[in-house]
Amino acid sequence: MKASLDIVVRSTEIDVNGHVNNAKYLEYFEWGREEWYEQAQLPYDKFLEMNIQTVTVNINVNYRKECLQNDRLTITTEPEKLGRTSYVLKQEIHNQRGELVADALVTSVAMDSKERTSRPVPSELAALFS
Repeated sequence: MKASLDIVVRSTEIDVNGHVNNAKYLEYFEWGREEWYEQAQLPYDKFLEMNIQTVTVNINVNYRKECLQNDRLTITTEPEKLGRTSYVLKQEIHNQRGELVADALVTSVAMDSKERTSRPVPSELAALFS
């Protein structure tokens, strides 16, 4: 399952170099992951009902092109790899011209919210990787 989220770059996201600050891309990717979970019908509340939290443990980002104020961006998120307790989501950000401006591989771990230890990825989430 692939999810998309459209956003517009705001003035508060611009740094002294006149383009989007590198740290903002992490927020954009997070927003994209939240949208992916929502579209997969696995919102945060559903995970809590299952006694699960997901924890991001690694993000590898490639910054390809700068983004400027008022650029229209599309963030896409899709499953990449499934492990026993972890999984990887592939994310891309394209601008209004269709150019790839950033991409990332994000590794998360399923965690038991009471024990605070890793646990197998729940079947509802694992099914999205088939």
